[in-house]
Amino acid sequence: MTSIHSLLAAGPVSASAPCRIDMGGTLDLSTFHLPLQPLGPCTFNAALNLRTTVTLRPHTAGKIRLTATGFAPMELDGDKASFDHPLGLMAAVAAFFGADGVHIDIDSASPPRSALGGSSVAAVALIWAFSKLWARQGQPMPDKRSVALLAHAIEQGVAGSVCGLQDQLAAVYGGVNGWYWSGMLTGEGFRRRAILAPGQEKAFAQQVMVAYCGVPHVSADVNGTWVRDFLAGRHRDLWREIVACSRTFIDALADARLEAACAQMNRETDLRCRMTPEVLDDIGRMLVEEGRRAGCGVRFTGAGAGGCIWALGAAERIQTLRPEWERITSRREGAAILEAAVDPEGLL
Repeated sequence: MTSIHSLLAAGPVSASAPCRIDMGGTLDLSTFHLPLQPLGPCTFNAALNLRTTVTLRPHTAGKIRLTATGFAPMELDGDKASFDHPLGLMAAVAAFFGADGVHIDIDSASPPRSALGGSSVAAVALIWAFSKLWARQGQPMPDKRSVALLAHAIEQGVAGSVCGLQDQLAAVYGGVNGWYWSGMLTGEGFRRRAILAPGQEKAFAQQVMVAYCGVPHVSADVNGTWVRDFLAGRHRDLWREIVACSRTFIDALADARLEAACAQMNRETDLRCRMTPEVLDDIGRMLVEEGRRAGCGVRFTGAGAGGCIWALGAAERIQTLRPEWERITSRREGAAILEAAVDPEGLL
């Protein structure tokens, strides 16, 4: 088989994928959706055009160079690269493809560790980039579903604990979707429900606003608390309510009942804050309060505790809210409203 270093002699290879905002996250972890299966657990997400682009270039034989927005560059030995560092997931994907003599550059349009699924998105894009590279010697490209499942499997292996699948699915498929977690009984493990008809993305984007709180999130802390409490039997009633909120939210949004969707969004946020108040920092709480005052639904992305907050509401309410959010985010260096739209394409 031709080496990756030789294949790259023909020129660099790039791939990109979108990040996401979400509602009903955590239910994509099997720890939750399998015991809650009778209730029909599901997760909503919308892909954003803040894309992560991965580029492969030739490098010193036997070495892997990793560069990424917001992280210190790393140089690893190809045959014994550690996975126990901030870019360990990328090193693990490279190991899957037997890579060495390659420079992996990751350029993200979203802030680092902003709770928009960035590391999972980068893994998806890296798998696609390596697949494009192997296609140079005639190997077929994998289907998108396989890319999502492979990225999830590698991430779960590196994490050494259960991980969700929603980030990878948003990255490969794009668009605005509800994901219904069916375990393995159907053979798929999930079902996709497209929320928007083709061409509706621009109108939906006018009903959404995303703000970065200015501090990176640490999802492992919050997720770890949720998982430990759930396994111990604590807060099961709240998780059942979260499932109901997610299902009702998706149904309402699909039927263009925006106010009903916003009500479920706010209810879901309140339930999670009851379990873990730290999901919102001071800036996050102010953004949520101001968003609700404007008549919008407001939620943190991912597991919160820093990262991003997103609002949903009628376009005129979002416009009214915007200067208030600008005022709040101006209080912290690095905080800002992110200029983003729905990404209908997914993996490219």
